[in-house]
Amino acid sequence: MEDDAPVIYGLEFQARALTPQTAETDAIRFLVGTQSLKYDNQIHIIDFDDENNIINKNVLLHQVGEIWNISASPADKGVFATCYNKTSDSKVMTCAAVWRMPKELESGNHESPDDSSSNAQILELLCHLDNTAHGNMAGVEWEPMGDGKKLISLADNHLLLWDLQQSSTKAVLSNSVTLEGKGQLKFTSGKWSPHHNCSQIATANDTAIRGWDIRTMNQIYCIENAHGQLVRDLDFNPNKQYYLASCGDDCKVKFWDTRNVNEAVKTLEEHSHWVWNVRYNHSHDQLVLTGSSDSRVILSNMVSISSEPFGHLVDDDEFSDQEDRQQDDKIKEPLQDSIIATYEEHEDSVYAVEWSSADPWLFASLSYDGRLVINRVPRALKYHILL
Repeated sequence: MEDDAPVIYGLEFQARALTPQTAETDAIRFLVGTQSLKYDNQIHIIDFDDENNIINKNVLLHQVGEIWNISASPADKGVFATCYNKTSDSKVMTCAAVWRMPKELESGNHESPDDSSSNAQILELLCHLDNTAHGNMAGVEWEPMGDGKKLISLADNHLLLWDLQQSSTKAVLSNSVTLEGKGQLKFTSGKWSPHHNCSQIATANDTAIRGWDIRTMNQIYCIENAHGQLVRDLDFNPNKQYYLASCGDDCKVKFWDTRNVNEAVKTLEEHSHWVWNVRYNHSHDQLVLTGSSDSRVILSNMVSISSEPFGHLVDDDEFSDQEDRQQDDKIKEPLQDSIIATYEEHEDSVYAVEWSSADPWLFASLSYDGRLVINRVPRALKYHILL
């Protein structure tokens, strides 16, 4: 069944942490982490049944604190990391840990309990990423093409590289670098590049974006004043190795060529408030998602800076000979950048947008009020814009 109507799922608590189950490429599955100060927090495993257009869920208890960030292992369906708040001696500390879900839930379980909290299961703690000497954790990123044994974490002004050992039950700090300069320097986000044999990482602090070579932990580029205000998120183009997207509190989304950091290649100014998230589509890099505190999700077609600026035929068998000739004429001219769709199902700030790992035409968005919305790229796009 193919239906462009959104599917909405409401969580019991507020939430801002969302990730696709990266290692799962057959089933459409997302993990969502909640933020509650009064009750045990939860990880919701969201299975989307695209044939029947319904959501099935399972709930895991995350009893250590409210979840600020969640990221799934690229190699093991059952493993993921969270950054969470912990109160100790009247101080709030943001920590990070690696977890495993129950074995029976790794590949999905289509039972959907009516009362999620009473049926919730407990997570298995694999290891902590010890940040006692480094400060509050802002995020965790797995090596994108790896075996699930390497990850980075951002702790205040420290970039930390970890090796997981003994079936991920032990995390060893293998390298680190400290951001130095005037003022209270803190990393706000980071992204591991899938290119250059996964040897590069981009980070954001304040209004700057920096590139790092993790083999030497040396800075390899710096985009000063990349945004007019705080940089919130980064993402690498999966097909063009030097292209990087960023977004921030200046309401803008910018696209960079890291070989020439003097000015952005493109800038989008479609949002009216802070832009929290930017995500390239994994298969079609002209498709870019953004989520904002203006409660909107915007899907853009950035074809002029994509790996296929002259279009792409979805399926040659779809067209007659005459249509083929017409399409051949069309793809000789570059397509134009455009806003494909604006999604307004949310009533609160959209803190996360993510593409499905299993279906390149499907994505999820999450707002602070605990509303998860699953949407599809408009059908017309597959058979028209990508031609």
